[in-house]
Amino acid sequence: MLTVNKVIAHGHGLAPALLKRAPTLELDWDTRQKSRFDAEDSQGRALGVFLPRGSVVRGGDVLVAEDGSLVKVTAKPQAVLVVRSAEAGAALPLLRAAYHLANRHVPLELHGDRLQLEPDHVLAELLRKMRLHVTEALAPFEPESGAYAAPAGHAHAHEANSASAPTAHGRDHGHVHGPGCGHDHH
Repeated sequence: MLTVNKVIAHGHGLAPALLKRAPTLELDWDTRQKSRFDAEDSQGRALGVFLPRGSVVRGGDVLVAEDGSLVKVTAKPQAVLVVRSAEAGAALPLLRAAYHLANRHVPLELHGDRLQLEPDHVLAELLRKMRLHVTEALAPFEPESGAYAAPAGHAHAHEANSASAPTAHGRDHGHVHGPGCGHDHH
């Protein structure tokens, strides 16, 4: 089993050619929010993922294995509830729904025209009572990060406050990006 213990947010700093050749790993939200799990990549390699506690893997992130190989993560489509306003372009009903769902600590994916959340028949009924359209779909699920976490698409907490944070010159000197990486990404 190949051990993985590092994640690079959205493959930041990696050469496109490395990403193109990297095997993929499709994971649902429940797995991507765990710091320890076993998986199998698109090349059939068994992976043991051991990330720092509290790590969250997002679709587009790249895992780095102990041998320096890379694995690109994709968000696996899963069952979600899609919530839309009954009135086209009306934002207030969606804002109100987001407020009520946040009060219940519901993981929520925000879009300009809709909300997405994991299926829950009680919440679906609540949203319908708020005169919102609620449908089921199969889609990748990327909920918002917590208020004190880095937003989706930004550096993970363990990268943001470590010696590997980019310097004032924009270079990232504290860790390896891949086999033979010279770290000069300009």
